[in-house]
Amino acid sequence: MSQTQQYQPRSPEGRAAAEALRGLRGDLFHEAFAYRPLPPMRTDGPIVRLLPGGLRERAAHLPHAVIVAAALFTLLLGSAPGEDAFVSLVLGTFAAAPVLLTLVRPIGAFWLSMLATPVCAVLAGEWSDWPWLPGNFLAHFLVLTIVAVRTRPRTAGWMWLVTAGYGLLYGSSFGGGRTLGSNTAPLLFLSALALLVVTIRHTRRQAQQEVTAQQTVTAHERSRRTLLEERTTIARELHDVVAHHMSVVAIQAEAAPYRVENPPPELEKAFATIRENAVAALTELRRVLGVVRAEDYEVPEAPQPTLADLDGLLANVREAGLSVDKTVTGAVRELPQGVELSAYRIAQEALSNTLRHAPGARAAVDIGYVLGGLGLRIVNGPPPEPSLVKPSPGAGHGVTGMRERVTMLDGEMTAGPTADGGYEVTVFLPVPRTPEDAS
Repeated sequence: MSQTQQYQPRSPEGRAAAEALRGLRGDLFHEAFAYRPLPPMRTDGPIVRLLPGGLRERAAHLPHAVIVAAALFTLLLGSAPGEDAFVSLVLGTFAAAPVLLTLVRPIGAFWLSMLATPVCAVLAGEWSDWPWLPGNFLAHFLVLTIVAVRTRPRTAGWMWLVTAGYGLLYGSSFGGGRTLGSNTAPLLFLSALALLVVTIRHTRRQAQQEVTAQQTVTAHERSRRTLLEERTTIARELHDVVAHHMSVVAIQAEAAPYRVENPPPELEKAFATIRENAVAALTELRRVLGVVRAEDYEVPEAPQPTLADLDGLLANVREAGLSVDKTVTGAVRELPQGVELSAYRIAQEALSNTLRHAPGARAAVDIGYVLGGLGLRIVNGPPPEPSLVKPSPGAGHGVTGMRERVTMLDGEMTAGPTADGGYEVTVFLPVPRTPEDAS
C-alpha cells in the first residue's frame, strides 16, 4: 500500500460513523459499572418548601423511594408467571434487580436488564409474550427512563437502539423472522415517548440555566458599567474642583511678587517655583484625569454645587410634591469643595430615590458639623396609603453611586429600610482638622 493510499483522508460519512462509534463506546462501555449514586433531591422547590422541616428533609430522598417502590412492583409482576415458587422468585429478582441498580450504577443497570431478559425467557419456558416477559418489559422500560433522567438523552438513545437491535435479532433467530406476537415494538414505542419527554425536560432545564446565567452576566455587566460611569462622573467633578484650585494657586503665585514693594529675590524665586509646580501639576492632572471625559463632554461653566445650594434643591423637591425638612447642627463652616460637592450629590440622590420609591412620603435632611468631619442623614417615612402616585422601580444604582462618593473620601455610609417602612441613608465624611479648628 502506497503512502498516498495509506493516509487518504476519511470521507464525511466515515468520520460521522467513527464519531458515532466513539460516542457509543464512551456512553455504554467506558466505565459502564462506575459508581454513580443518585443524589438527594433539592428541597428548595415551590412545593417542597411548603412542607414542615422534618418532612422537607425526608422529601430529599423521594426519588430513591419511588425507584424502590417501582422495583417492588416489578418484583411482584415478574414473579406472577412462574409455576414453581423458586423459579417465580428468581424471575422476579432478575426483573427487580436492574431497577434497584439504577440507584448506584445506571449504565450497569441497563446491561443487567439486557442480560436478565434472555435468562428469564429461558427459565420461564413457553410464554406468550416474547422476547420480554411482563416483569422484564416493565423493568427495561423503567431502566431506560431512569437512565435518561439520571444521565443524558444521548446515552438513553444508544440504549434504545441496542434494545431495538436485540428485539430484531431475537425475532430473526428464534421467531422465524416473524415480528407478529413480539412485544418489542410496544416497548420501543413506549420508551421512545418517555425519552422524548425526558429530552424535552433536559432541553428546557438547560435553556433555563443558560438564560439564568446570561441574566446574571448581564446584571453584573450592567452593575459594572454603572459603577464605571459613576466613577467617571466623580473623576470629572474631581478634575474640575482640583483644576480650579490649582489654577488659583498658579495665578496667586504669579501675582504675589507684585503685591510687595521691592520683594527680595529669594521671595520672587520661591513664588516662581510655586507657580511652575502648580502649572506642572495642573498639566499632569489634566492629562491623567482628562482622559475620562467623553468626547462630547463640556466643562460646566457654572460653579459646582455645595451645601449652600441645598435650600434650592429642597425647594425643587417640595415643588415635586415631597415634604422635606432640613435640620443643621453644629457650627456651620466652609468645608473642602470635594466634601461639599459629595454631600450635595448624596442628598440629591437620596431625595430623588424618595420621590421614586416613596411618593407622597415625608423626608428629613439632617446636617451635622463636627470637628472630625460632616454628618449627613436623609430619612423618609413610608408612602401614604392609599397613594395616587405609584412607586417606580429602580436598579439600585443610586446607592452604588453614593457609596462610591463616600469611599472616595474615606467616609462611612449605611443605607437600609427603617422600622416603620421608610428608608434611611446615613453618611459621615471625614475632614482633616486645620490649625483654625485646633485653636
